[in-house]
Amino acid sequence: MINDPLVKTLLINIVEDESNLPIVEALIDGVETDEEIAKKTDIKLNIVRKILYKLYDMGLASYKRSKDPETQWFTYSWKFEKDEVINRIKKDSEQYLKMLNDELEREENNMFFICPQGHVRLDFDDASDYEFLCPVCMEELEFQDNSANIKQIKEDLKMVESNFNSFNEKNQ
Repeated sequence: MINDPLVKTLLINIVEDESNLPIVEALIDGVETDEEIAKKTDIKLNIVRKILYKLYDMGLASYKRSKDPETQWFTYSWKFEKDEVINRIKKDSEQYLKMLNDELEREENNMFFICPQGHVRLDFDDASDYEFLCPVCMEELEFQDNSANIKQIKEDLKMVESNFNSFNEKNQ
């Protein structure tokens, strides 16, 4: 599961660094306690705990607390929530696809003007409100051909849809 590009991207964003992914891999493999994970991965216990709590905060891991009757110490048994990872990726992908489609619609339905100094990029209505002058430096705004932006958004949409469909097929 962790080798799927969408899963890997999501987990790296949560665990902050690819070097912390062995913690998640150990959890997926069924290692339950933070001490066992630290021992198996050779990652410091405080880092393991930090990552486990980040996964917990995102709903991607859960734990059960039990008390040792002899020592009175609490033990936390962790579990990786695969279904929540799948749900999160589906939700995030759907939001990203919506955002790309909205951006594509905006690019296709508007003319844009940019400041030659790079201060602003305005659609026609906003540019006309400023009389086609940059509100920062007062230079005349220039028309921007946004066909390259449209092409890039369409390519991004194809890639995201392809990855999302591939992910869905594997996780149904």
